[in-house]
Amino acid sequence: MAVKLYMDAHIPKAITNGLRLRGVDILTAQEDNADKLTDPELLDRATTLNRVLFTFDDDLLIEATKRQRLSIHFSGVIYTSPLNISIGTCVKDLEIIYL
Repeated sequence: MAVKLYMDAHIPKAITNGLRLRGVDILTAQEDNADKLTDPELLDRATTLNRVLFTFDDDLLIEATKRQRLSIHFSGVIYTSPLNISIGTCVKDLEIIYL
């Protein structure tokens, strides 16, 4: 089963566009009018839509860890630092996760 992705507002369009060219099911926070939500609200929104949140925001890792410790359901978070990965590698890695 493919993992549907929800892109945080700070993800470059080049990543989103590259994934869409590969047929990956993506919804961005901007497209969903959710780009002003707080981190907990954004994670809730992704979960409501049954999508895994992709982010560069390490604060979302704190929120995800908190939810795991409290056994609060959420769809998941994929995180990477933009300093440690190129756009091309990010696209390739997310495509693998999607498949």
